Amino acid sequence: MKYYSFQIVIKKEPEDEGYYAYSPTLPGCFSNGKTMEEAKRNIREAVELHLASLLERAAPVPQDERVVHVEELTVGVP
Repeated sequence: MKYYSFQIVIKKEPEDEGYYAYSPTLPGCFSNGKTMEEAKRNIREAVELHLASLLERAAPVPQDERVVHVEELTVGVP
């Protein structure tokens, strides 16, 4: 089995409840969910389907040379 890594971005929907998720590495690959966890599950499925389509057509699979993790950090200051 071969493994691929993809960056994903999850944003709060500005005018709706829920979250929008996409991969900047895979243009056109996006999903959403009512919760952040649902958006994560849904973008994983979207990436898997997108990747399967690329491999089926023998198209190149884009890969970034580095993987970046972005996370919100909350800090309290007295």
